[in-house]
Amino acid sequence: MRQAKPPAFFISGSLGLDFLNTLATPEDEPVDWIEDGDGLITWLEQAGLVPAKVLKALKARAMPGELDAVATQARNLREWFRGFIRTRSGRALSADNLRELEPLNRLLERDDQYIQVAPGTGEGASVLELKTLRRWRSPESLLLPIGEELARFVGSEDFPYVKACEGSTCTLLFVDRTRGRGRRWCSMAICGNRAKQAAHRSRRKADG
Repeated sequence: MRQAKPPAFFISGSLGLDFLNTLATPEDEPVDWIEDGDGLITWLEQAGLVPAKVLKALKARAMPGELDAVATQARNLREWFRGFIRTRSGRALSADNLRELEPLNRLLERDDQYIQVAPGTGEGASVLELKTLRRWRSPESLLLPIGEELARFVGSEDFPYVKACEGSTCTLLFVDRTRGRGRRWCSMAICGNRAKQAAHRSRRKADG
């Protein structure tokens, strides 16, 4: 029986980095939240990237193994982008990096979005407003909102403030938006607390 996974992490400050964090080591063993098609569907719903009714419809009409194949593509996309982040984090992007991002642009070229006039939503909204919608033609279209978040991350975040958690076994990434840019941990409740406990044990050992 497959062991239940802990909840996925949404602590990086960017859905693009949260996507990279779908492979992480929250305890001692690595966990992959998108290891198969069902995992990808669950993560997309938790991230709010695809409406639940769209996910349900795509899953219902998918051929056997089709969603698992898309999950494989998602993992390949994740590891390609992780490599890009690792070589660029800590320093600003330049126009010279555009060639490296061609795989992402090729993915985005597949998109099939359109604008419609729709009822306004939310307090103080207009009676009618423009909304951007997407045609979800196949399970592969599930990669498109992920690609959109990666592109948004590249276009809007300061790469010098992209950091890796300093936890000894942690692999989580985050954007440091603290005032002094001094964030060290993915979460004080996780790795920060472990570091505190380790420091406390070390002090007790030194004293005793």
